[in-house]
Amino acid sequence: MGKASILVVEDNEDLCTAVAYNLKKRGYEVETAFSGEEALNKASRLILDLVLLDINLPGIDGITVLNKLKAHDPDLLVIIITAYGDLNHAISALQGGAYDYLTKPFELEELRLKVAKALETQQLRREVNRLRRQQLSESIYGIFGESPKIKAVRDFIKLVAQTPRTSVLIQGESGTGKELVADAIHEASARHDKPMVKINCSAIPENLMESELFGHEKGAFTDAKILKKGIFEIANGGTLFLDEISSLKLGLQPKLLRVLETQSIRRVGGTVDIPIDVRIVAATNKNLEDSIKEGEFREDLYYRLKVMVIDLPPLRERKEDIIPIAKLFLERNNKEFGKHVEGFSPEAEKMLTYYFWPGNVRELRNVVERASILCQGNWIEPKHLPHELQTVTEPETAPTVDESTGQFSLSEMEKRHILHVLKQNDNNKSRTARVLGISRSTLREKLRQYGLTGTDEEE
Repeated sequence: MGKASILVVEDNEDLCTAVAYNLKKRGYEVETAFSGEEALNKASRLILDLVLLDINLPGIDGITVLNKLKAHDPDLLVIIITAYGDLNHAISALQGGAYDYLTKPFELEELRLKVAKALETQQLRREVNRLRRQQLSESIYGIFGESPKIKAVRDFIKLVAQTPRTSVLIQGESGTGKELVADAIHEASARHDKPMVKINCSAIPENLMESELFGHEKGAFTDAKILKKGIFEIANGGTLFLDEISSLKLGLQPKLLRVLETQSIRRVGGTVDIPIDVRIVAATNKNLEDSIKEGEFREDLYYRLKVMVIDLPPLRERKEDIIPIAKLFLERNNKEFGKHVEGFSPEAEKMLTYYFWPGNVRELRNVVERASILCQGNWIEPKHLPHELQTVTEPETAPTVDESTGQFSLSEMEKRHILHVLKQNDNNKSRTARVLGISRSTLREKLRQYGLTGTDEEE
């Protein structure tokens, strides 16, 4: 933990300098301001733990300064300095959010005790917040956030997990945490002590997929020298997570449908049905109804998978979760990298909050990891963030409004953001994918979806 940072605001320069000198002798980092304007200017640029604020200031008075400081940072502790006989102002200040007050003239020992008590309170607050975030991250299988949408997802997970074998379809953009949800369903279910098997349907060649899913008998084909169990048998009694289910080829879809309906499989080259007890959790970042219209996905399989559907909101739709999640990632990075970065500057927090996050939580994790590595001080500043975040200073309004509807869609915002990042990276797809925090295959799919072709430059 770094030194506590204190701002002393007092128009009596001799008193201000004396207070600052004594606090510095005790190891604190101290800044001074002789007016309300100077105090607000410094507070906007500094990360402060405590402010000692004279209530009678030239220009902007102390109560106004207090209100502006608390509006900027509600957690900032402020000790009011007031003249003897002027306690009404001190009471008003306490009602306005001040932590404590000092009456002039005061002894240095009284100053020391009140400052120490205030900083101890600040440290305890931070520790409580840290423990609350830690408890949050550990108690819900890594699905963090307190926004209404993510709370609804967690409640639905608990509900679904209690069903014995109901199929679940998880829908959401890349990076929203579909695999985490699948893990949570398994861990919260009665199957938690049985296997949790995962397979990415887009990662296995078509000619090997059937054998991978259902296994094969010895001699079933040229290279089948021994009997092999498929992942359905391996997952028996537990849960099977089929990621990117939209990539499953049409020829295999009726075979998966048969497994869901009969709870049995037949190995490649086999003649006997093998009963199984597996919950299927499938995930997709594509609209399966569109895939059905395009003839790429079977309608009967779709309705068999979507007995229970969990829709994961993108990060941009739960902005109140961005900073708490970023702080969780920062704590993890501190442990991994042996650092003591305390948090994000107000400007950095604004950039994180206003950014569009096309790569969702995965992109946020990558951004925080990068910033943690670059940061050599106690606070992550805008300079530690990627260029595309540094250019964001207010809620994004770049997408133009559709004159026919008076609105614009999220897909239009995403399309424009991808174009912006592509342009910044000279149309290099590999760099663009890294910046967005998504895979190149996902980027290619989004470019195809939005008709953004002709950008073929590689690393």
